[in-house]
Amino acid sequence: MNDNRYDVIIIGSGLGGLACGVTLSKEGYNVCVLEKNALPGGCFQSFKRYGRVLDTGIHYIGSMDEGEIMRQYFTYFGIMDKLKMRRMDEVAFDVICYQDKFYPFAMGHERFAETLTREFPKEKEALKRYVGLLDSVGRSISVEQLRKGKLSSGNMDNFYISAWEQIREITSDTTLQQVLSGSVLLYGGDQSVSTFYHHAIITNSYLQGAWRFVDGSMQVVDAMVNVIRQNGGTVLTGAEVSKLCLSGNEIQAVEINRAERLESRYVISSLHPFNTLNLVEKSPLIRKAALSRLEHLPNSYGLFSVYLLQKRGTTPYSNRNFFLLGDQNAWYNTGHKEDTRINTCMVSMQPSSVLEQYTDVICLLSPMYLSEVQAWENTTVGQRGSDYEQFKLDKAQQLIAFAERYCPGISLNTEKIVTTTPLSYRDYTGTPEGSAYGIMKNYNNPLTTLIPTRTRIPNLFLTGQSLNVHGALGVTLTSMLTCTELVGSEYLARKIGEA
Repeated sequence: MNDNRYDVIIIGSGLGGLACGVTLSKEGYNVCVLEKNALPGGCFQSFKRYGRVLDTGIHYIGSMDEGEIMRQYFTYFGIMDKLKMRRMDEVAFDVICYQDKFYPFAMGHERFAETLTREFPKEKEALKRYVGLLDSVGRSISVEQLRKGKLSSGNMDNFYISAWEQIREITSDTTLQQVLSGSVLLYGGDQSVSTFYHHAIITNSYLQGAWRFVDGSMQVVDAMVNVIRQNGGTVLTGAEVSKLCLSGNEIQAVEINRAERLESRYVISSLHPFNTLNLVEKSPLIRKAALSRLEHLPNSYGLFSVYLLQKRGTTPYSNRNFFLLGDQNAWYNTGHKEDTRINTCMVSMQPSSVLEQYTDVICLLSPMYLSEVQAWENTTVGQRGSDYEQFKLDKAQQLIAFAERYCPGISLNTEKIVTTTPLSYRDYTGTPEGSAYGIMKNYNNPLTTLIPTRTRIPNLFLTGQSLNVHGALGVTLTSMLTCTELVGSEYLARKIGEA
């Protein structure tokens, strides 16, 4: 076989691209995964600074208890036994801090409702109904569904329901409304458009088993790359796709680095859909109107990350996350991008296998639009100048001061501070505007923001977080939907369910 000829070329090595690579290589396809950066992984990538391992975008993961859906996918991929993980505190894996009071999120539907009922005794029935709705959405993508030959049983109605309005309909208690909205940062929640499906699928996922990666999320990437290579596949880094070359109505070859051409029967792209179609040579199949529509679909906000590197052996490890809400609304003020004040923050500690009772890294995450760093949008990594570094330092101090209001002494043992902005996301993960979650889903008209896996080019398919559902679970589900275009839906679902 020609070394430059493959069955399937996959563009992008984030979780979506790697999941497609693992799945199709297991099914006998000769796959090649292309990554423009020096390291694969996308948001699952870890990087080192001052001897510490820092996670890019995955700080914990849900549905990882025995018998739950994400664990089942990892088992099917053949990586579950390769991962070092720690189950988070089941009585409070997340803590919502609202109006100077702390509200615990417990694992398990009943325990979650019971725990919050202690804080809101009059809302017992409302909380029962809330977890019932979460459970219903979660069951639509369960292992049970896989064993029936379905990746999902649907539940599309929830795409047409506002997350915020559903929460308000469940409870009239204004404080509980905010508490139940407290972790919307996990899917880039927008009060005016976010769907209840996204809120439910992601919230439910963590109730079904919240776990952290010990020593970084990069281990997932390494394990998946190894599986692809063991199955005879290829993963190329430093391979930026510069063109998708047509022959008739199909992609014949993928040009990388404006030089080498790789031929393939099929192409799967995990890039933003607009970026993908923009790479295709001019064709009547790619309409300007369709491109323009994709280009102008709103993307979720990005994230400003501050990593507080701790003096070793000084800061006790906390096995829970804290979501700090600054004012009367848990939802980020997406309607006013010009308001750049810190208003919400997620605090997460990274576990280490070296000193298990201590943490080396505390991560603070807060929403940020690219517009806040627009002055440097035409610069590249490491070449943004001293004014950019000063901006990041000033912003970091604001975020630390905000966190200190709720977690006093959080920066006490800090040795070094590392920061990243949406520009980092844009350059390392290829997301337009440095968006953390890709195209926003809008309950007002979900069909305009849910992107199909098929394109008008018969052998070009899409995957990734911009298509259907955000987050690790959503990207995994979407990648399996993409793979069914080649191997069949019922067959693949049953194979995963029986892994």
